[in-house]
Amino acid sequence: MLTSLDWTWFAAALLGGVLLDAMLGEVSRFHPLVGFGRLAAAIEARLNRAHGAPRFVRGMLAWALPVLPLTALAVWLCTQPASAPIQAALHAVLLYFCLGLRSLRDHMLPIWHALQAGDLPQARALTARIVSRDTQQAGEADLAKAATESMLENGNDAVFGTLFWFAIAGGPGAVLFRLANTLDAMWGYRTERFNLFGRSAARIDDALNYLPARLTAISYALLAPGAQGTRRALACWRRQAPAWSSPNAGPVMSSGAGALGLQLGGAASYHGEIEQRPPLGEGASAAAADIPRAWRLVRNTSMLWLAATLAIAYGVHHA
Repeated sequence: MLTSLDWTWFAAALLGGVLLDAMLGEVSRFHPLVGFGRLAAAIEARLNRAHGAPRFVRGMLAWALPVLPLTALAVWLCTQPASAPIQAALHAVLLYFCLGLRSLRDHMLPIWHALQAGDLPQARALTARIVSRDTQQAGEADLAKAATESMLENGNDAVFGTLFWFAIAGGPGAVLFRLANTLDAMWGYRTERFNLFGRSAARIDDALNYLPARLTAISYALLAPGAQGTRRALACWRRQAPAWSSPNAGPVMSSGAGALGLQLGGAASYHGEIEQRPPLGEGASAAAADIPRAWRLVRNTSMLWLAATLAIAYGVHHA
């Protein structure tokens, strides 16, 4: 652990950040990540349309301009002379702003409630807020699949990756990871606009997410119902992940789908066109009831990661 906190205060910071997220959820106004996204969008609007340097170089500059100063600020704040309780509180607040566990629940479970009530228009509107695919004509199975896939993938991006980098480098590590992941979500597309400009954002996120994604895939497999579920999750990861376009989403989503015994992936509509994606998992097609099942898998994995992180931190600080 690369923080100056001893085990007791590291544990307090970690649990404090998670508890703040559980109690308060996503900040409704003036969320730092929302402000960061607006800043990044303004930078992209200027640099992606500029002339002179190659677009890839401009993309690297656009990544560095918002990420490096904010990460440096987090490092500076966390290294100022202060008592251990104040340092722990600062790390906890930074973790809270970066963590998205409660947000996942608050965005996903209402889709399940709308589907349970037979309110397809509401379920479509709620799903459209969290995915980039078309939802206007989506049926229950399409919406359940989209929500379940998003839950599994964002379990890593919004939760486990953040916890991993917090364990490595405290609050600044969580900040760096979430800012990099946000830019990948904004720019990491293979479109004419972003293919070159966003390539550095995508590659940096791939690097930061490489270990967390594989630990997430292992965790999903370990927490699958029964030994058969674990074997199925590992088999799906081994067979299906290489075919997925993202080197990190592939292991996470294939293992998670296998753990749940669901067939995900396949056809999805983007910008009016049907895209055939590689299969994920095996078993039945997703239904509304599978959304809370996916949430429980993510929640239980969070508890596993908390326990493992605290145990490892205890061993490091008492070695």
